[in-house]
Amino acid sequence: MYKTLYVQHEGKPAETVIRRYSLEDADALIEVQRRSFPPPYPQELLWTRGQIAEHVRLFPEGALCAEAGGILVGSMTGMRLHAAEGEHRSWSEATGDGSLSTHEPDGQTLYVVDICVVPEYRKSGIGRWLMQTMYETVVHLGLERLLGGGRLPGYHRHAERMSAEAYLSAVLRGELNDPVLGFLLRCGRTPVGVASAYLDDEESCGHAAMMEWRNPFLPR
Repeated sequence: MYKTLYVQHEGKPAETVIRRYSLEDADALIEVQRRSFPPPYPQELLWTRGQIAEHVRLFPEGALCAEAGGILVGSMTGMRLHAAEGEHRSWSEATGDGSLSTHEPDGQTLYVVDICVVPEYRKSGIGRWLMQTMYETVVHLGLERLLGGGRLPGYHRHAERMSAEAYLSAVLRGELNDPVLGFLLRCGRTPVGVASAYLDDEESCGHAAMMEWRNPFLPR
């Protein structure tokens, strides 16, 4: 998979490539993660070279990166699972602690392990193009859906007075804003529940909104 497109960066079009990443990209991918997820995000959850090697080996179709000006500025990783409707596993359980050891080659759900874009490119549209490319992967492989947990980085400000489910509802009603939920909604993802103890994430108080995208070319 390899596509060339233009995004808006610093007021002008910037040629960007979205392609599969390889082990040769490991150092650059780790740097993208480091810049995208600063503390208080748990730094022990950033990719290691060994994990990246497993991503590429187990499911290369789900190993995507974005390159602008010859520099990696974003990435997205997915895997396949058998995931029942309403089943909300923790990130660690679903992904084998990021190793993809739980990857099921015949799974009908493409599970989003992570997506990240460096801060200076976050309003360029690269994140949406990575997501769109993963949707195309769902269609290409004939899978039922894409599913993944969305962080709730604004929830800690409201956790004392509302549940995570109520927070999600308030965002959907337009009463609250959440940067990650807003991004996922703009990408066409829809919420199917909330997972507790999903990730050791202080800002989300451990919760995540489970967000899916259904393959529109399959019968419902």
